[in-house]
Amino acid sequence: MVTFPQLRLRRLRRTESLRALIRETRLQVGNLVYPLFVVEGNGIKQEIASMPGVLRFSTDQLSREAEEIARLDIPAVILFGVPDEKDELASSAYHPRGIIQRAIQAIKQSVPQLLVVTDVCLCEYTSHGHCGIVVNGDVDNDQTLAVLAKTALSHAEAGADLVAPSDMMDGRVKAIRQALDEHGFEHVPILSYAAKYASAFYGPFREAAESTPQFGDRRSYQMDPPNLREALREVEQDINEGADIIMIKPALAYLDVLRQVRNTFNHPLAAYNVSGEYAMVKAAAQQGWLDERRVVMEILTAIRRAGADIILTYHAKEVARWLQSII
Repeated sequence: MVTFPQLRLRRLRRTESLRALIRETRLQVGNLVYPLFVVEGNGIKQEIASMPGVLRFSTDQLSREAEEIARLDIPAVILFGVPDEKDELASSAYHPRGIIQRAIQAIKQSVPQLLVVTDVCLCEYTSHGHCGIVVNGDVDNDQTLAVLAKTALSHAEAGADLVAPSDMMDGRVKAIRQALDEHGFEHVPILSYAAKYASAFYGPFREAAESTPQFGDRRSYQMDPPNLREALREVEQDINEGADIIMIKPALAYLDVLRQVRNTFNHPLAAYNVSGEYAMVKAAAQQGWLDERRVVMEILTAIRRAGADIILTYHAKEVARWLQSII
């Protein structure tokens, strides 16, 4: 066995060229998905206070934004709708001229090659802000499934490339798969939020999407943060029901979950670098407390190293520019 002084691991760290030559994990633009928030109205490009640099767009502004995203070689976006009309049954979620349905069409008309993923959940569309149909003060799992399936189908009909259920109802992947297949959309993949935790890191998102629950919280259906083995059960169930890609959310505080899922399953794996993770970095960078570019690249590389093939992140456009400057 070779030991020091013959063995000197620092030899391969001496220059950037040497470090790059043996780099084990690489972050590329093709790994990234950029989230977009869409609102009703015209001429709207509104910054979200708790997420500096992230905007809410009206549908008429989406074409220019989609063109910029495509120029940066980011392969996909995921859409979140903020409708004007909300009710207890989330009826605007599946309306053929709903906010997301129109947003899909606007992007596809402008940049047809850009992959459009749609978040399939009801929290933005319900008057109470919960992710499903509320009966007697609780979210009714089975009644919610039909609405989720109808919503996913409406997204596919509008031209979505992938649908991404994020509600954490039991059986939602199976219900959506059946609805898509029965209506001729067997080619549309499902990117399932397979292990979505009841996290404190979602605060800025709820401002952006206007989806804060009006009573209680989501801990009865989103996962309990201390649990890892349960995540494996959730992932296995979604795979068995037909999920094509599985996702862990959040990412940074759940790298151990991400790694365990990667070691256990052979499915394409995504991770969501969520709004609170983004906001913390932005706030610290604005104070001059850290080097934003280096920290962002380190965080996203860690998510890749833990096993993610795909990263949903609000940093995507910045990272794409940084990577282009390296090239």
